[in-house]
Amino acid sequence: MSVILKGDKEIENIPSIKRKALRINLNENIYGTFAEIGAGQETVRNFFRAGGASGTIAKAMSAYDKDFSDAIYGIEPDKRYVTQPRLKRMLAHEIELIEDRLSRTKHPEKLFFSYANTVATINFAKNFKGHGWVGVRFQLDPLEDYNEIVLHIRFRQTDARLQQETLGVLGVNLIYGAFYMNDRPKELLRSFYDNLDHDLIEIDMINFSGPRFMYVDNRLMSLQLVKNGMTDAVMFDANGNNLLPAHQLYKKNILALRGSFRPVTKVNMDMFERAQELFLKEKTVDKEHTEVIFEITLANLRSEGEINERDFLDRAELLCSLGQNVMITNFQEYYKLVEYFSEFTKARMVLAMGVYNLVQIFDEKYYRHLSGGILEAFGKLFFKDLKIYLYPLKDQESGEFITSETLKVHPRMKELYKFFKYNGKMLDIKDYDPEILDVFSRNVLQMIAEGQEGWEEMLPQGISDIIKEQRLFGYSRRRFAKQDK
Repeated sequence: MSVILKGDKEIENIPSIKRKALRINLNENIYGTFAEIGAGQETVRNFFRAGGASGTIAKAMSAYDKDFSDAIYGIEPDKRYVTQPRLKRMLAHEIELIEDRLSRTKHPEKLFFSYANTVATINFAKNFKGHGWVGVRFQLDPLEDYNEIVLHIRFRQTDARLQQETLGVLGVNLIYGAFYMNDRPKELLRSFYDNLDHDLIEIDMINFSGPRFMYVDNRLMSLQLVKNGMTDAVMFDANGNNLLPAHQLYKKNILALRGSFRPVTKVNMDMFERAQELFLKEKTVDKEHTEVIFEITLANLRSEGEINERDFLDRAELLCSLGQNVMITNFQEYYKLVEYFSEFTKARMVLAMGVYNLVQIFDEKYYRHLSGGILEAFGKLFFKDLKIYLYPLKDQESGEFITSETLKVHPRMKELYKFFKYNGKMLDIKDYDPEILDVFSRNVLQMIAEGQEGWEEMLPQGISDIIKEQRLFGYSRRRFAKQDK
């Protein structure tokens, strides 16, 4: 039994939606179901219109009534319908029906699939643009287990009919990519926007699973979403599973730390631990509804030119080993990050940072693109329930510890700095470890690269062992062994 597409010619240019649907329809082995809820049946409509759909579509349905939907797919614990668990339940249920109702003896070559979406389009008042979950479960060999691609979308259009059409195009791209581009996951990801403008829809989470994707790192796929301009921020947890930011941040208190984490050092973790202690002492902060985020900007990942994916995964591996959630964003300016958080929560937000980062916040050159300049940026930054926790910097020449009290900003920024400093928007982290303030990630990285000794003591417990065992950041046992001789 051959895997699909052998002998098929690749289409050099981006094929139209009709051509994609027709190519699938004309493949005699692809056969499956469509279950679409919330935005019409726009995906399956494209297959009907393309012609030859009887060889592809086993069933098309849409259970809009909640009682009908619950009777078919069961009731979710949270009683919500536009959720990832709901989508996965739909995909699994439809595949079970196909396997139950179609004989493998009669159809030994068939490659079954189920496509599903559950979405909420823009509301009547147009103050909620809508979002949804889209996925496909599919086979590439009748004897193999199923593969799955699940993604979350946020609509950008302000017309329900246009959102439906956009969803229909995305659905065809997803099914086509699943069968014809599964061996090139990065290209498959980009193909979701074939015949679509990027400003029509945002994809802010994706997960690949199954035998054909066992070597796909979903954290790397998250990075691709930001890199390709499909979204501005993605998250993954300590186990490397991609998370939906909107779900993780909803009505949460947020403590965010921005850094290169290349690698994560004792200073990074001391800043986190001291900041967390302060944060949990805030009267409005509830530990059970608090989200801690270690954030890396795309600009930081590009600091040496093109993004080095191995380097990104090295950083992610260490942060995950420390049990932290990681966010990758396209927000170079802090006020944009705060605006993003504010989409999901009105609770207390804190940015924990070092002196160097605070100096950059008060640098006017970062706000020249704003008509209101730095004042507009600060209005956006501090308008929300935001505080800055400042971690000190040790002056390498004088040995002085620089805090918010001793920090010198540009003379033009002095009064603005005082205003925010003495209005309770900044708080010094005081219970820090002065013995580690000479530790810098860039120096540790250089020591690792050059095979120097002593870098292990600059990192949190267990991190050096991971670097050595997995040979992260260019670590080479051979280089260190030669030096020992």
